[in-house]
Amino acid sequence: MPPPERGARGFGRDRSVVDHRLAPGTIRRILGFARPHRTAIAAFLALVVVDAVVGAAVPLVYRAIIDQGIVEGRTGLVVGLAGLSAGLALLSGVLGLGQRWCSARIGEGLIHDLRTRVFDHVQRMPIGFFTRAQTGALVTRLNSDVQGAQQAFTSTLSSVVGNLVAVVTTVTAMAVLSWRITLLALVLLPLFVVPARWVGRRLADITRERYRLNGEMGQMMTERFNVSGALVVKLLGDPDAESAAFSARTARVRDIGVTSAMYSRVVMTALGLLASLATALVYGLGGVMAVAGTLGIGTLVALTAYLGRLYGPLTSLSNVQVDVMTTLVSFERVLEVLDLEPTIVDAADPVPLAGRAPSVELASVGFRYPTAAEVSLASLEGVARLDAEPSAPVLHDVSLRVEPGRTLALVGPSGAGKSTIAGLVSRLHDTTTGSVRIGDVDLRDTTLADVRSTVGVVTQEAHLFHDTLGANLRYARPDATDADIEAALRAAQ
Repeated sequence: MPPPERGARGFGRDRSVVDHRLAPGTIRRILGFARPHRTAIAAFLALVVVDAVVGAAVPLVYRAIIDQGIVEGRTGLVVGLAGLSAGLALLSGVLGLGQRWCSARIGEGLIHDLRTRVFDHVQRMPIGFFTRAQTGALVTRLNSDVQGAQQAFTSTLSSVVGNLVAVVTTVTAMAVLSWRITLLALVLLPLFVVPARWVGRRLADITRERYRLNGEMGQMMTERFNVSGALVVKLLGDPDAESAAFSARTARVRDIGVTSAMYSRVVMTALGLLASLATALVYGLGGVMAVAGTLGIGTLVALTAYLGRLYGPLTSLSNVQVDVMTTLVSFERVLEVLDLEPTIVDAADPVPLAGRAPSVELASVGFRYPTAAEVSLASLEGVARLDAEPSAPVLHDVSLRVEPGRTLALVGPSGAGKSTIAGLVSRLHDTTTGSVRIGDVDLRDTTLADVRSTVGVVTQEAHLFHDTLGANLRYARPDATDADIEAALRAAQ
């Protein structure tokens, strides 16, 4: 049976995910991520099943202690069965440790695999992707969605399999002991499901609002806690207004948290009262049967113990569709990023640039910036649908050639295309028409690494990573010596 606090969180899940339709092939791709961990998953499931069976055996031991030991006055049997009960408890603890170890290995392994895949993939996206995507939304995919996805093979899988085995073994054992009391227990089941669903429906709306507010706060912090954003706020903004806007969101999240806590407390209190009612009814009916001699006292105790193992798993299974779909939707959101193809890629049969005279040529170059639909995702921009309309041409039929040793200055007003040409030469963008060549090689016929090692760019604004100055200076050349760094610094003065 899951702990109460976990069950309460399950009721807070947004049931709107149940109606979500997964993209074709999503399940197959998810299983592909699980393949490297299939041995650990198999061991994990085996431990879950064995633990559930061990738990189902304990009430039978209690029954034997009372009916065959205490009632019949067999002290040796009582001591032996008490030792067996302690052994089963110890075995259950060991199985629990094994489950936790397997779960941690599977979960952390999946998080590592997914985060590495997403990080590597995002790094290959074009610069247009980063100018459009909300940083906070992108970080959420790497953190929250990845963590939600890994639960498909850990907590959700454990809950479904463990609860299913617990219900089957418990109902079977109860039916063998007394079909009448088993029928009474099953008749009371709807009383346990109704409170959970009632609270779940009311939590859905405020849960959606909480997710939205958390996303807004994350985006607000991401935009204002970097150097550029902080500078704008300090020079042009109103810090008090910024604090008030952030405080309003956190206050609403606080209120939602209090409401959620009370809803969860209400449902857990209701379930506790119903469990007490069910126990009282079972003791009442079973007690009458015991007095009549048709039911042993030990059997009654065992049935009551089974009752405590029945309603929790059944209630959890009644919400299993929400739990499963929640994890699958998280997986799908991660796959959505991985499915966004980079528009600037290496040539299949690259031509090396090394050893060529580094002349630069633009041949009849035309360029327009890609549409949002070509480089981004609507969910990463906070919009319902991306704009598919092409932008106006930025460059039209531009041709020039710069020979080695020559210096060329591009002069013009803001927006004339100077930075765009620099971006084309460094292959931050690909031309719409025409070609850009270095050493008479079209940049689309070589590799991005070759272009980076050939073209040097000094941006208008320097960006420093949060690292040492030496690490920042060595970013492009990790093998640079101190003498190389000193020479570069002196040349830059």
